[in-house]
Order: sequence, then C-alpha cells, then structure tokens
Amino acid sequence: MLNDQESRSPVDAVLYLHGFNSGSESPKAKLMRAACGRIIHQGEPLACVTPQLPQRPQAAYETAQAALESLGANTLVVGSSMGGFLASCLAERFDLAAVLLNPAVRPTHLIDELLGTEFVNDYTGKRFTVDASHGEELARLMPPKLDPRRYLLMLGTADETLDCRDAFKAYAGCRTLIEPGGDHGFSRIEKHLPAILAQGGHCLNAY
Repeated sequence: MLNDQESRSPVDAVLYLHGFNSGSESPKAKLMRAACGRIIHQGEPLACVTPQLPQRPQAAYETAQAALESLGANTLVVGSSMGGFLASCLAERFDLAAVLLNPAVRPTHLIDELLGTEFVNDYTGKRFTVDASHGEELARLMPPKLDPRRYLLMLGTADETLDCRDAFKAYAGCRTLIEPGGDHGFSRIEKHLPAILAQGGHCLNAY
C-alpha cells in the first residue's frame, strides 16, 4: 500500500524522463544531473540517470523501466511532457514518488494530431514519422488510475503545447506548483529544483 510521501525515506536515486523528441542531453536533463550531484547521500552524490528514450512509446517505457530497475525501488521519477506520462506509468506500477512537468495526460490525442508528421531528433539525429501504432502503444500503457498522493505536479500557465487545465483535472488532489507564464519546456525549472528534490526527501540549497 502506498505510504504518504512524508513517511518515505529519502530516495537513493532520481530518474529523469525527457519529453517527446527531446533527449538525455537536454537542458533540463543536465540541470537534474547537476542538482543531484550537489546532494550527498550515503557518502556519495545522489545518483541521477537521464536515459535517451526511443521514439516508440513501448520501447521508451521499456527503456525507462530498465533504467529504474538499475537504480532500485527507492527512486524518485521525474518526467516532462510525454516523459511525465511515462513517469506516471512507472509511478503507478512500482509505487514511486514522482514529479511531473507539464505532463501529457491525453497522449493519444496528441498523436492523432501528429499522424504522418516526420521529425528529426536534435540530440540523436534520427528521423521518424508518427503513425497509428504510436497511439495504440500509448493506449495500452495508460494507467487505469492515478493516486494523487504520490505526485508533485508542476504546470506552466502559458504552455504552448498542452492545456494545463487537463493535467490539473487529471491529477486533482496532488501537490501542485503553478508557474504563471510558464512555457511547455518549463524553462524556469532551475528555480524549482529544490521543490523537485524535496519530493524525494532531499534538501537542495537554491542556486
């Protein structure tokens, strides 16, 4: 049974999951690794893994799960946009605390809007085209329910990609931080790193 976040021990690691067509070397991923590096936990810098996720949803989930298994059960999972969706999938399945940055709550609808669109990933150089199977895989991954006790939800009110009200409703009852004027990429994340790490039971001094 899920314990309240306050009763959990400080996490041993952080798993950061990037968004759609982003990468493990994105600015947010680098900031997360740097922040974790400033926290000493059990005599070592707090472990932080930011895997490069494949574009196929099922493969992305499997990559994220493998990274989680390498870190252990006492891990804080942080996800941005589509990575927020995957973070929710992992959090519900493995009973984890999580932080969601402008999460995608209806990802199959997003895929419907992108069908046939070709993308190039700036971090890997790989090209891919969105097709119907992307939506089918996302539908199979959808958690049957969301427990608000496990989440810190961070929303930007000026998200140019997603309607923040959808996430606000989907995760009703969870801890919520609203960034007035915040964009989809949550570009002002640096000032919120202490709140993110606090969700995992750690204290990070502000930059």
